[in-house]
Amino acid sequence: MRTGTWLIGARGSVAVTSMIGALAVRAGLIAPTGCVLESPVLRERVRPGIADLVFGGHDVTSVPLEKKAAELAGSGVVPAALAQAVKDDLAAVEQRVRPLPAAPTQAGTAQAIADDLDRFRRRNDLDRVVVINVSTTEPAPAPHPAHASLDDLRAALADPLSATDPVLPPSSLAAYAALTASCPYVDFTPSTGARLPALDALARERGLPYAGHDGKTGETLVKSVLAPMFAQRNLKVRTWSGINLLGGGDGANLARPGANAAKSASKQRVLPETLGYLPQGETRIDYLEDLGDFKTAWDLVTFEGFLGTGMRMEFTWHGCDSALAAPLVLDLARLTAAAHHAGRVGPLPGLAFFFKDPLGEVPHGLADQWRTLCDLVSSLTPEPTP
Repeated sequence: MRTGTWLIGARGSVAVTSMIGALAVRAGLIAPTGCVLESPVLRERVRPGIADLVFGGHDVTSVPLEKKAAELAGSGVVPAALAQAVKDDLAAVEQRVRPLPAAPTQAGTAQAIADDLDRFRRRNDLDRVVVINVSTTEPAPAPHPAHASLDDLRAALADPLSATDPVLPPSSLAAYAALTASCPYVDFTPSTGARLPALDALARERGLPYAGHDGKTGETLVKSVLAPMFAQRNLKVRTWSGINLLGGGDGANLARPGANAAKSASKQRVLPETLGYLPQGETRIDYLEDLGDFKTAWDLVTFEGFLGTGMRMEFTWHGCDSALAAPLVLDLARLTAAAHHAGRVGPLPGLAFFFKDPLGEVPHGLADQWRTLCDLVSSLTPEPTP
């Protein structure tokens, strides 16, 4: 089941770490540690496998994948020997990474992206292509009247003014192009992506699934475990504040107020959804260049127990963002391809386990999301042949 994995932001840290990891697993050089679908409970239950993934993508930069891999090795994200071992395979992927097209209208740009996807599918003899957005976070867009209706959206995108006064933000234009090319779409960022009524209508028109938003890799992963504990123990959380320090390209992008606000809002959603109320406090994200691709999060929780006794909890998370995100990207490519193969259409709430701000009416506690994921995997697993 050869499956194309087309990455928007293909020359970035998460994308290149995903490629190196998949190529190394395929070659038997490393174990698939961190890949949820390779855990003992789910192993060998979803096809395609990691070895079936064929990579390509778009990016606005021209930094060669080999150079990016060397940078990641130099910063300790991937072992240098591993990057060297998959060098030839990465060079083959390099030939399938394209510059992000631009045209006089947004409709023209979307069609050029869709054409690239179609060529990728045909030239590599792929059963299907899953498009995953791993580019930088974008500010939340202003509402546009055309977002509600697919017919209105198509008309607005064809207007020459759409190139200078965009109807869709980049992530949603990528989603529109992917769905137009009959490709399922996943947004690993907190950007808008397919989260518009017109794009939901397009997905249903084309018979396609989509998923998102914002991969859950660090502080929010811990929140999704701890918040249900407080709720189930009937302890009143008074405040929950977090400070996130990160470097790298993502950190630099999140130094911009609009992108920072979008990311912070995504990280906070788990608390009111799980506790039933929003405690005092906020999540702050600060750029610290020296951290590179690593990030540190420090959270302070104050809570009230029996007889009103005040107590507190603190935790620190220090992790490598790209190494945490990359295996989830591989899982999402496989699961979304399997859902497409099974005829699923529209949002995939069963993938809430992977996201800070998942689509649909879904549980936000990690244990509940795990059960939902296992149910989805069971429903996608073909019955054994008698």
